Amino acid sequence: MFLDRLLASNRPLAELALAWERDGVVQPDTYLVDLDAVTENATLMQAEAAAHKITLYFMLKQLGRNPVLAHRLREVGLAGAVCVDFREALVMADNGIALGNVGHLVQVPHALMERIVSARPDIMTVYSVEKADEIGRAASALGLDQPIMLRVIGPSDLLYSGQYGGFALDELEAAVDALERVAGVRIAGVCSFPCLLYSEDAGDIVALPNAETVRAAARLLEARGYHDLQLNMPSASCVRSIPKVAALGGTHMEPGHGLTGTTPYHAAHVDAPERVAYAYVSEVSHNLDGRAYCYGGGHYRRGHLAHALVGPSVDAARPVRVTPPTDESIDYHFELSEPCRVSDPVLMCFRTQIFVTRSEVAVVSGLSAGSPRLEGIYDTQGHRLR
Repeated sequence: MFLDRLLASNRPLAELALAWERDGVVQPDTYLVDLDAVTENATLMQAEAAAHKITLYFMLKQLGRNPVLAHRLREVGLAGAVCVDFREALVMADNGIALGNVGHLVQVPHALMERIVSARPDIMTVYSVEKADEIGRAASALGLDQPIMLRVIGPSDLLYSGQYGGFALDELEAAVDALERVAGVRIAGVCSFPCLLYSEDAGDIVALPNAETVRAAARLLEARGYHDLQLNMPSASCVRSIPKVAALGGTHMEPGHGLTGTTPYHAAHVDAPERVAYAYVSEVSHNLDGRAYCYGGGHYRRGHLAHALVGPSVDAARPVRVTPPTDESIDYHFELSEPCRVSDPVLMCFRTQIFVTRSEVAVVSGLSAGSPRLEGIYDTQGHRLR
């Protein structure tokens, strides 16, 4: 999906990935993340966000919840980490990363509530009065007043499978009545996901009904006397979409794939300012029946993986087609369209969510200056391996 764009916007990363796999610096099934490119992309987004009075929380699940990246993004000026689940919140807190939004896609379980609330998130997203009550009890025990954000759902909103939860817009008034009786929390914002997506028909990032649901919920709260609310409108967050969210009245965004130049918008627009900032590298394992097979482990079923380069360097590599394993199968291998030399490196670049793979993550700095340095190799949950 992004191999051509990687070669056009960040050829040094492609060369390095092949060289480091060939020389044994990294193992097959490794994502190389270019810290310099992530920094450049984030700097562009932060400048655009500041110009439109938008606050950015960074999303790093797609890059393996990596603390090196998180610290760098804080240095750039992004406000903190958005932690879609409790495991990500723990990794960020344990590494001294400021927590922005916690709990948007996965609520915090009760046994971890006090530990996560004690890390002082800017805001915690809630789906129910019961969960708000758990947050309130933990906050009260710590002597805190925890801001919460209500995830709201309108009748026409897009919701992804496995991500259902929140307050129905037509029941929000009653929910707010109940939430106002919960000690230790205060309503400080509303959100939904996704609020924007790339439209192939429009050739651009467009607002979804979810964005209007957020606006309607904010109007209800403002009529009750709430002010300075966070209107969090995530998805497809990048330089292109920041003015669109500002025009919708949004206050916060959560860039993830925008940080690596790998949103669907970037796949379709070669003029997008963000550069591709990661590559996936593997190695040919064997050949069978006119096909080659390389080591797997990094498959993401929505990644649109289709092509690879096989060879010791970009100039010496040849393009092949890739057939990922079927969704009901374990990705032990990726199938390549023709026989290849055993043990040759294999380069790919596709949309990923590293945290759901079993890959390793190698963070490299200094590549933009021609002096690449391995910052470390991490697992997919942000823990340093070596």
